[in-house]
Amino acid sequence: MPLHRRLPKRGFTNIFKKQYAIVNLGKLEKLEGDSFNADRLFELGVIKKLGDGLKILGTGELTRTITVEAHQFSKSAVEKIEKAGGAQR
Repeated sequence: MPLHRRLPKRGFTNIFKKQYAIVNLGKLEKLEGDSFNADRLFELGVIKKLGDGLKILGTGELTRTITVEAHQFSKSAVEKIEKAGGAQR
Protein backbone atom coordinates (compact mmCIF):
# COMPACT_ATOMS: atom_id res chain seq x y z
CA MET A 1 0.00 0.00 0.00
CA PRO A 2 1.43 3.47 -0.83
CA LEU A 3 2.74 5.70 1.94
CA HIS A 4 0.15 8.45 1.41
CA ARG A 5 -2.63 5.93 2.07
CA ARG A 6 -0.93 4.42 5.11
CA LEU A 7 -0.53 7.72 6.98
CA PRO A 8 -3.53 9.07 8.93
CA LYS A 9 -5.41 12.04 7.54
CA ARG A 10 -6.28 14.59 10.20
CA GLY A 11 -7.50 18.13 10.47
CA PHE A 12 -9.06 20.59 8.17
CA THR A 13 -7.69 23.63 6.36
CA ASN A 14 -10.19 26.39 5.74
CA ILE A 15 -9.32 27.90 2.38
CA PHE A 16 -11.54 30.95 3.07
CA LYS A 17 -9.86 31.97 6.36
CA LYS A 18 -8.71 35.58 6.50
CA GLN A 19 -5.19 36.35 7.74
CA TYR A 20 -5.02 39.81 9.31
CA ALA A 21 -1.94 41.76 10.36
CA ILE A 22 -2.49 42.19 14.11
CA VAL A 23 -1.38 45.20 16.17
CA ASN A 24 -2.05 45.78 19.87
CA LEU A 25 -2.91 49.18 21.37
CA GLY A 26 0.11 48.92 23.66
CA LYS A 27 2.35 48.93 20.59
CA LEU A 28 0.60 52.01 19.16
CA GLU A 29 1.06 53.79 22.50
CA LYS A 30 4.85 53.48 22.19
CA LEU A 31 5.02 54.78 18.61
CA GLU A 32 5.46 58.45 17.73
CA GLY A 33 2.65 60.25 15.96
CA ASP A 34 -1.07 60.52 16.49
CA SER A 35 -2.47 59.06 13.26
CA PHE A 36 -1.91 55.47 12.16
CA ASN A 37 -2.96 53.44 9.13
CA ALA A 38 -1.64 50.30 7.41
CA ASP A 39 0.88 52.18 5.27
CA ARG A 40 2.30 54.10 8.22
CA LEU A 41 2.66 50.96 10.34
CA PHE A 42 4.37 49.20 7.43
CA GLU A 43 6.87 52.09 7.13
CA LEU A 44 7.58 51.95 10.86
CA GLY A 45 8.21 48.20 10.68
CA VAL A 46 5.38 47.25 13.03
CA ILE A 47 3.78 44.95 10.45
CA LYS A 48 5.65 42.87 7.90
CA LYS A 49 2.80 41.72 5.65
CA LEU A 50 -0.68 43.18 5.41
CA GLY A 51 -2.48 40.03 4.27
CA ASP A 52 -6.27 40.52 4.17
CA GLY A 53 -6.19 43.69 6.28
CA LEU A 54 -5.19 45.30 9.54
CA LYS A 55 -6.81 44.35 12.84
CA ILE A 56 -6.37 46.36 16.05
CA LEU A 57 -6.63 44.48 19.35
CA GLY A 58 -7.19 46.02 22.79
CA THR A 59 -4.20 44.57 24.65
CA GLY A 60 -2.31 47.29 26.51
CA GLU A 61 -3.17 50.72 27.83
CA LEU A 62 -3.79 53.86 25.80
CA THR A 63 -3.18 57.21 27.52
CA ARG A 64 -3.11 59.63 24.58
CA THR A 65 -5.44 60.62 21.76
CA ILE A 66 -4.79 58.77 18.50
CA THR A 67 -6.60 58.22 15.21
CA VAL A 68 -6.45 54.70 13.79
CA GLU A 69 -7.56 53.55 10.36
CA ALA A 70 -7.89 49.77 10.07
CA HIS A 71 -10.08 47.06 8.56
CA GLN A 72 -11.14 45.42 11.86
CA PHE A 73 -11.24 46.47 15.53
CA SER A 74 -11.87 44.40 18.63
CA LYS A 75 -14.57 45.68 21.01
CA SER A 76 -12.04 46.42 23.75
CA ALA A 77 -9.85 48.38 21.30
CA VAL A 78 -12.80 50.56 20.26
CA GLU A 79 -13.68 51.22 23.90
CA LYS A 80 -10.11 52.16 24.85
CA ILE A 81 -9.61 54.42 21.82
CA GLU A 82 -12.88 56.28 22.49
CA LYS A 83 -12.14 56.52 26.22
CA ALA A 84 -8.79 58.18 25.42
CA GLY A 85 -10.57 60.66 23.11
CA GLY A 86 -9.38 59.18 19.83
CA ALA A 87 -11.16 58.00 16.73
CA GLN A 88 -11.20 54.89 14.57
CA ARG A 89 -12.13 54.54 10.92
